[in-house]
Amino acid sequence: MLVNFNEMLKKAKEGHYAVPQFNINNLEWTKYILEKCNELNIPVILGVSEGAAKYMGGFLVVSSMVQAMITSLKIEIPVCLHLDHGSTVENCKAAIDAGFSSVMFDGSKHPLKENIELTKEVVDYAHKHMVSVEAEVGHIGGTEDNVNSEILNATLEDCLELYNNTGIDSLAPALGSVHGFYKGEPNLDFVTMKKISDKMPIPLVLHGGTGIPEDKIKTAIANGISKININTELQAVWSKAVREFLDKDKNVYDPRKVIGSGENAIKNQINKIVTIFETKL
Repeated sequence: MLVNFNEMLKKAKEGHYAVPQFNINNLEWTKYILEKCNELNIPVILGVSEGAAKYMGGFLVVSSMVQAMITSLKIEIPVCLHLDHGSTVENCKAAIDAGFSSVMFDGSKHPLKENIELTKEVVDYAHKHMVSVEAEVGHIGGTEDNVNSEILNATLEDCLELYNNTGIDSLAPALGSVHGFYKGEPNLDFVTMKKISDKMPIPLVLHGGTGIPEDKIKTAIANGISKININTELQAVWSKAVREFLDKDKNVYDPRKVIGSGENAIKNQINKIVTIFETKL
């Protein structure tokens, strides 16, 4: 059974640890992530970008696959299926209608007033269906589905205005993180992060967790981050393992063996990540 992220992130905020969001890209990744997190007995958020959902056949295909896998694999941990960076109100509603238990509406490209109006529309629809909503203020940089974007840091005032006028369940304030690999040392604004966390009752989310040093991850959690998104990091270790496998056996052609050769790399990396996050059930 899928759940929204409200209870798991509330516990994380109170317990000063982070719940991982691992983005899924296909059936195999979904299976590996669910199996490993169930083995570790920790909650998990499965993130699905609009591009990944399209690749896998649409929101309904993804939702049906995840729910069937939870049943078939006898997954007992809390699992949240989350639309990552929903770009339109319509897409958020479509994901909800398909069975997603959580959505992120990313209105960061809009002026704050319009971001608030659109986010509120998503929240009103989502909450009727017991679905949690994440929003973004400022703009997180890097590459998102091959679209380059610049960093625009959030302010406490804008965060409060968005929260007070929408009723969102979590917030991703842009504070220096980027999607994909970092060019140089990540420069996170921990001072503003702490101010936002102290003033807001809802959990904060850190996007672009790949490549942030362990000490800065721990500092972010200490300053109010309760959910951290990981995608590129798993892609990197999986692709490295697959390349090594193919280099060793030039005659292999079974896609199950090719894709599966990266399973242990993904599961080992998940173990390292959640140890740093100190994730608990």
